[in-house]
Amino acid sequence: MNDSTTRFSNRVDNYIKYRPGYPPEVINIIAESCGLTSNSVIADIGSGTGISTELFLKNGNRVYGIEPNKEMRVAGERILKGYPNFTSIDGTAEATTLPARSVDFISAGQAFHWFDRIKCREEFARILKPDGWVVLIWNERRTDSTPFLRDYEALLHTYGTDYEKIDHRQIDMHTIEAFFHPNHVDCKTVENKQIFGFDGMRGRLLSSSYVPEQGAANYEPMLHAAEEIFNAYQVNGKISFDYDTNIYYGRLDT
Repeated sequence: MNDSTTRFSNRVDNYIKYRPGYPPEVINIIAESCGLTSNSVIADIGSGTGISTELFLKNGNRVYGIEPNKEMRVAGERILKGYPNFTSIDGTAEATTLPARSVDFISAGQAFHWFDRIKCREEFARILKPDGWVVLIWNERRTDSTPFLRDYEALLHTYGTDYEKIDHRQIDMHTIEAFFHPNHVDCKTVENKQIFGFDGMRGRLLSSSYVPEQGAANYEPMLHAAEEIFNAYQVNGKISFDYDTNIYYGRLDT
């Protein structure tokens, strides 16, 4: 498997165009449950192209985007250049380079499953202010709620290079509770979706790090199979990717 810090390097354009954003309700949940205000300082770990970072920037927060992948980080800097409260940092979850006790919240959108959980916990505890919060967010694609989503999931199992190995769903509630132990962690869920034509479905597929890249022997067969699935289930030229956006939040012993 490619290093987790480089495996998205060739997928940045599709990632920007076709990965889902997060519903605005996420900010409301963090504000109501954790006391987030526009004055809170955020470290967004594994910030990538800035999808989760922008959620907090739109809320008025100062956000440090920590991203080790150069291509993703540069894309995020370009997309977020209009936000004066954004600072891009070449760092990792395990070594953010931020000063001790410097942030009110640590967020990780679609990224925590890539981290070394023991090392990053130490780093998170170091950079959090007393009574700071850790918020882990995932858009979890539903895999069996519609015939289209069931066949799309089967497509990934058929053609994915290491899908079963790195699927973020391997990080379950037990794993997350162990990370926050002995403190409590809560979870709230909101619905999210993307509506795509075939080009959008194709781009969403190719944004995933676990599918073959162009030139691989099974690249074209995968796209052909994807088009067959789309044609079978499209309605007026569109299909729906449905997600549960899960927000886990808790405190660490710092």
